Amino acid sequence: MNRRHDIDALRALAFALVVLYHLAMYYVADWHWHLKSPHAAEWLQTPMRALNLWRMDLVFLISGLALGFLQRGRGPGALLRERSWRLLLPLVFGMAVIVPFQAYAQGVANGSVVPGFGAFLLRYAAGGPWPKAAFDGSDFGVTWNHLWYLPYLWLYTTALVLLLPVLQSAAGQRLRLAFVRLRGAALLSAPALPLMIWSLALWPHFPATHDLIGDGWLHAVYFTLFLYGWWIGTDEGWWAEAARLRWPALGIALAVLVLYLGLRALPAELAAPRQLLRLIADVYLWTVLLAILGWGHVKLNHPWRWLPWARASVYPWYVLHQTLIIAVAWWLAPLQLGPAVEPLLLLAGTLLGCWMLTALVRRVAWLRPLFGLGRRGAATFRPPGRLPHPLPDRPACR
Repeated sequence: MNRRHDIDALRALAFALVVLYHLAMYYVADWHWHLKSPHAAEWLQTPMRALNLWRMDLVFLISGLALGFLQRGRGPGALLRERSWRLLLPLVFGMAVIVPFQAYAQGVANGSVVPGFGAFLLRYAAGGPWPKAAFDGSDFGVTWNHLWYLPYLWLYTTALVLLLPVLQSAAGQRLRLAFVRLRGAALLSAPALPLMIWSLALWPHFPATHDLIGDGWLHAVYFTLFLYGWWIGTDEGWWAEAARLRWPALGIALAVLVLYLGLRALPAELAAPRQLLRLIADVYLWTVLLAILGWGHVKLNHPWRWLPWARASVYPWYVLHQTLIIAVAWWLAPLQLGPAVEPLLLLAGTLLGCWMLTALVRRVAWLRPLFGLGRRGAATFRPPGRLPHPLPDRPACR
């Protein structure tokens, strides 16, 4: 059985992009974040917006792929127990130990929190109370900040496991077959239609919050892409078609992005309706995801030497990275190093911190589960070379 190295690589690269995106959030002008640099730049808004329209969508699609692989040989109960342990324990640990400095730094920076991290931790452990908008999530007393992905992924995993009887029924199998047998223009367009429906029905009423409760639109979008990932698995025909369409998908994605950014740049009196922009963004979202999957399948399906390390390190890096970004930025800011040297040192400090702490986590048995890792030597996420779902094999389309 051949290993799907491209899926391993895409997972690692998707989370690497999350790290770089959060680092850039410190510098992008007029966008809310926990801390902001005095060197914030408006020009960063364009590339950041181009990434923001699909970066987490890619992560959830890959997470759906991973669940399909992990499902093999496990009953629903065992699968849900294992996923709950791997997702909720790092969430609780992260909220208690990793995230608090982010809230402290934000509260001190905006004048809502008195300096003194020890006193802050005692108050944080008690759940506040805090002045209004002291930090992101202060209304709840504690916060998960960048770790919001973990409860969302647990929710979608639980929902999919509960829906397995439906998804594996004859009707559910027909629906999945209809999706994986999409070809040509249908594959370039049809998967975007549910996303556009969610934009029409939910987006105007449920702005993105990442608070789990009131995030109706994002839940619909992320779960749809999560299901797409679970459906496609390693279906040879689907992946062959994604590879064949990689150039058209990339071309359409770039053209739609230019259209989207151009319409956003129009003066107020000529501004396009926000709903229209959202629908255009959905087309861009799907075509760029299809392009990434197709190009990844062609270019990344090799046993890269860095992949074993990346597979074992990506989860701890995700848990650690944003607190390290904020801590290094907090330390660098008084040095006034300027808009060139400071970002380079911030990047270097973040990467070095993630590398060193992850090396420690991987070697200390009791730390591993707190960062989502299994015991040393245990089997890890392994994308197989064959379809993980109980459907008949068929030759790849050429």
